[in-house]
Amino acid sequence: MKVRKAIIPAAGLGTRMLPATKTVPKEMLPIVDKPGIQYIVEEAAASGIEQILLITNRAKTAMDDYFDYFPELEDRLLRDGKTAEARLVRQTAELADVFYVRQKETKGLGHAVACAKNFVGDEPFAVLLGDDIMVSEKPVLRQLLEVAESCECSVVGAKEVSDEAIGKYSSLLVQPAGDRVFQVTDMIEKPKPDEKFSNYAILGRYVLTPEIFEILEHTAPGRGGEIQLTDGLKTLCARQRVMAVNFEGRRYDTGNLCGYLQANMDFALVHPETAGWMRDYILQKAA
Repeated sequence: MKVRKAIIPAAGLGTRMLPATKTVPKEMLPIVDKPGIQYIVEEAAASGIEQILLITNRAKTAMDDYFDYFPELEDRLLRDGKTAEARLVRQTAELADVFYVRQKETKGLGHAVACAKNFVGDEPFAVLLGDDIMVSEKPVLRQLLEVAESCECSVVGAKEVSDEAIGKYSSLLVQPAGDRVFQVTDMIEKPKPDEKFSNYAILGRYVLTPEIFEILEHTAPGRGGEIQLTDGLKTLCARQRVMAVNFEGRRYDTGNLCGYLQANMDFALVHPETAGWMRDYILQKAA
């Protein structure tokens, strides 16, 4: 089972990050010196993905432009002797083959994934949520792909979360199937306290078989009146094997203000140009 394609749903309105996201896509907000969406694309490329589809909307053309060449800027940088900067600008367009499709209506994650049917065709594919930045020695998506390729089935990335947090995610019913690997037999989207199966939640990464598209076409709106990917996966795991990987790595939810600021602080503490300054600044503020 070879996975060559990935989709990144990025058509949300960014309401948790207003007013900045009124005119700037939340995925383009910088984490230190790169927009958040670039970290997602880099993870996909580092995991062996060859083609990436961004699910956008009419207010997010900045992402289209970002992953394209900018010859005028490159030429100016080279004339000014800024070869390193010119190389950085060009590298963003060469991370992977990036394509775009618009989700014309905001109808949920399941609907966004369904928009990729023509792009994916009959192949297995990955899904990386645009708000979730992962930091790990081995790319988180690569961890999922290894299980998907060996088991030849769909795989979700999962972590245990608190009782208070599970209501924001998809709760999984799981059975141990190996080191950090589980078989998923059921799931529920945003459960109430008495509805959860466990505290294992899906967090931002999926590898899916193309059978999900037919299921999503017949999935009724669920929580929030939207077509939920979790509801489609619930049906999928009743028809075929679905695995979960308790992935190794740190997740940042940059779609909310606190998660966004946390990511900026942590990334600044390891960035070669800001690490020393950031440590000194934190110590100064704490004194």
